[in-house]
Amino acid sequence: MRLVNVPMRRVLGAPFTTPLGKRLMLATITGRRTGTIYRQPLSYVQDGDVLLTPGGGRWTLNLVDGPAVPIRLRGRDIVARPELVSDPEEVQQLLARIAAANPGARRFIAIPADASGRFEEAPLQAAIRHGFRIVRWHPETASP
Repeated sequence: MRLVNVPMRRVLGAPFTTPLGKRLMLATITGRRTGTIYRQPLSYVQDGDVLLTPGGGRWTLNLVDGPAVPIRLRGRDIVARPELVSDPEEVQQLLARIAAANPGARRFIAIPADASGRFEEAPLQAAIRHGFRIVRWHPETASP
């Protein structure tokens, strides 16, 4: 993914919307220990007034609830406050919303689903124990 992220950062950082911007955004995240700034391409779905992102990568270790994060969304700069969701039932519900809005997202979520499409409880809870979260982004303003 590192190699793919390099051109994605350029495309998503453009001052205009692109086809990739319908499913991907660019978050600027500051390392909690080093202060290093990371520009991370993230998949998202719109859910009412918030954006939902499955957060299984190491980038979520640098997020905390509360402080706003600069985001490039559809060619525009905004700031959004991350809310890290780890409650298993709420994660289950939010994953279902993500999968319904973007069926292709299931390929990147390494949690098996049962015949009804519900994510299996044991693997979901194991993923959460190992750091999997849903990030619910609350947009705050039109510019950082």
